[in-house]
Amino acid sequence: MGILVRRSIAVLCGLGLLFPSIAGADSNKVVIGVLGDQSGVVADVGGKGSVLAARLAVEDFGGTVLGKPIEILDADHQEKVDIASSIARQWFDEKGVDAIADLPNTGVVLALQAIARTKRKILLVSGAASTEITGKSCSPFTTHWTDDTYALANGTARAMVKQPGDSWYFLTADYSFGYDLEASAATTVRSLGGRVLGSVRHPLGTNDFSSYLLQAQASGAKVIGLASAGSDTVNAIKQAREFGIERSGQRLAALHAFVTDVNSIGLATAQGLTVTTGFYWNENDGTRQWSQRFFAVHGRMPTREQAGVYVSVKHYLAAVKAAGTTEAQAVATMMRELPVQRFGNTATVRPDGRVVYDIGVYEVVAPEKSKGPWDFYRKIADIPGSQAFRPLEAGGCSLAGQADAKQ
Repeated sequence: MGILVRRSIAVLCGLGLLFPSIAGADSNKVVIGVLGDQSGVVADVGGKGSVLAARLAVEDFGGTVLGKPIEILDADHQEKVDIASSIARQWFDEKGVDAIADLPNTGVVLALQAIARTKRKILLVSGAASTEITGKSCSPFTTHWTDDTYALANGTARAMVKQPGDSWYFLTADYSFGYDLEASAATTVRSLGGRVLGSVRHPLGTNDFSSYLLQAQASGAKVIGLASAGSDTVNAIKQAREFGIERSGQRLAALHAFVTDVNSIGLATAQGLTVTTGFYWNENDGTRQWSQRFFAVHGRMPTREQAGVYVSVKHYLAAVKAAGTTEAQAVATMMRELPVQRFGNTATVRPDGRVVYDIGVYEVVAPEKSKGPWDFYRKIADIPGSQAFRPLEAGGCSLAGQADAKQ
């Protein structure tokens, strides 16, 4: 995309923020909002990197669709449902936003699904991870683009039980997200003949994991599963290293970790950790090429959330083009019909909105095994999409019975 087009998008974004009535009055454009956490605990995971990913998608699509310029707006929902809801309503009512992307925080997504359903707008979820989004709370206007709690826990547990890591103890964050991770992993462990020796719940945002790690160590479990996210996972890994957990023969499995977490921890501390992800920047030529472009602007390699924003925005625009309209129902239907292009690989969108693709299980390498900056992972298992994600019929989504379901 040329310099003039990029400048035009930047000017439009600025006008949208400063003069919402002008932006809302102009229907001769397609408007996508990127709503996420730009200042809180997961800002590194999404944040401004997600905004960049959306803009790269617009650039790669050509800057226009249906003869109209594509505008990107962005805002920080501060992990608060009321703020997110207020922004979404303003975007839909005053700024002509057609779709909202990114969306970390399941509570935010569930609240916005009700708003988007009423106003017939599209949600492209890459930040939140709950299976509830495509379960009983599913919406015809919502699609889920990144690894959910079922895929993350199922992939890690499936790979580690086979190593073998057939006995588990969980350190679980004391809220619904942590419970979902633990339950999914425990189910997989037991289904493969493994044992769950126990679990302990810790407060969200705790700084001291010593008592929890001592309980896990005393259990004798071969695997300590970290059913948490963000700073909780980072702190648990750091303190487990101080306790010499892995020197005693136990292994750590982070059920929800990002490449940026490993970067902040450092390979000396994170080495040996097992993680599951549907996107790793160094996986293939397609991921490497796009990630290097992202890195050149952002200074950090992309996370799966940021990659999900890129793929979702590009697919949304392809659906708008194919449908010949931005009308939500027509676009949502087309999104489920078109194959999804994911950095050289193909994915599908099921009727419940779940995007299905293969995922990988990785081990964090020792410092001497790394070939350069951000070269953190060694793949130890592939999980086909058909096994990685919860079966369509098991989620309780009212859309699951539609014809031509894509598994």
